[in-house]
Formats: sequence, C-alpha cells, structure tokens
Amino acid sequence: MSDPRKGVVLLSGGLDSATILAAAIDEGFDCYCLSFEYGQRHNTELAFARRLASRLGAIEHRVAQIDLKVFGGSALTDKNLQVPDFNEQSGSIPITYVPARNTVFLSFALAWAEVLGALDVFIGVNAVDYSGYPDCRPEFIQAFESMANLATRRGVEGQKLEIHAPLLQLSKGEIISKGLALGVDYAETVSCYQLDTVGAACGRCDSCGLRREGFAAAGVNDPTLYQAADRD
Repeated sequence: MSDPRKGVVLLSGGLDSATILAAAIDEGFDCYCLSFEYGQRHNTELAFARRLASRLGAIEHRVAQIDLKVFGGSALTDKNLQVPDFNEQSGSIPITYVPARNTVFLSFALAWAEVLGALDVFIGVNAVDYSGYPDCRPEFIQAFESMANLATRRGVEGQKLEIHAPLLQLSKGEIISKGLALGVDYAETVSCYQLDTVGAACGRCDSCGLRREGFAAAGVNDPTLYQAADRD
C-alpha cells in the first residue's frame, strides 16, 4: 500500500536540502531523509545532515555508502584535482561536477521510496544560482520522473511517483528567505566543497561564493563559520 504522507528527502546537510526538508514537513509529509557517503572530499557534512534531520522533525535518516571516487573525474571525489575559487571555473560544466551524481542519488531514493510505499521524492536542485551542472536542470528532473514511473512497481500499476524540486526556479536569496520563514537555522547547514573537520567553510569555492551572495541578496547576516584565513 502506498502512503501519500510519506516522502523521501535527499539531505546533504546543505542550505538547499535543509530548506526542502523544512518545506516538505510544513506541507504535511512524513519525511525519510537519505544522505550519502560517496567518496567526497569531506564527510563532515553528514554530521550536519544528521542534526538537521533530527531538529527539523524527520521520521528517519539513513546514510548510504557508495564509492564514486572509484571513477574520479571530479574535484569533489579526486583530491589530485584542485577545487577552483569562486568564478574561476572555466567551461560550461565545471570540474566540481560529479558525473551522474544526482542520477545515482535519485535512484537510491527511488528504491527506498518503493520499500516505504512513498510516492514523493524531494531534491534540492536549483537551476538559477548554480554552477552549470547538467543534473540540476528542469529537463533532467522531468526525464528522471518519467523514467521512475516506467521502472517501478507502483508506476506500472498506475500510482504516479513525483520528483519534487521546489527550488528549481528560485534564487539563493529567495531560497534563504523561504527557509527562514520555515524556521531553518542556516548556521546548522554547510555548503562548502572544502570543509575542514569541524565544519568550517573555506570561503573561496563556488559553493561558498553562491551562499554568501544568497545571504546578501536576502538581506540577512551570513551565519557561516569560515576557516581562520577567510574570516573577516
């Protein structure tokens, strides 16, 4: 039996995923959060994800272990590749793009949704203030949803599964304003590609730059803990 109240939320510990979790709970979903230890440069973000899931009221939080660094090809999974500074990335698809990451993550979420009897999966991708990643576009979300309804038991039985990406057309400033209205404490989130072991952000990477611009656009103080060399 499907339960229309259940939703699987991809939760990284970052600003965007915290916002969609708060929004899904506000909409009345019982949220089951899924994070990944995938061979990223740091897994400090997972501690933030665990705290967010607990404090925002998720029913359950799980961490799946996969190894995308076995393929490399990204500065986030290969420490031999340097993470560029904000606005220094060349080309339309930057070196921080992790090949097929959102496809893999959504596939895991889809599998758990089938087991839970959930028809709703939430992901915090954004097509406005983002770094040019191909798997953050509306076309990708639409295509994955179509595939999901062809590839699952409930889909072929006529129970439509929906991939929710409520932040797709919002700027970072709009996302932050939305989250603050929902009670998200952004000091408990991280968005950096180069976190240290205590969760301090580098302040130099693309993700840090977009986050800083978002707080400025929202007209609120940036609560991010930055590494000593980057502190004002």
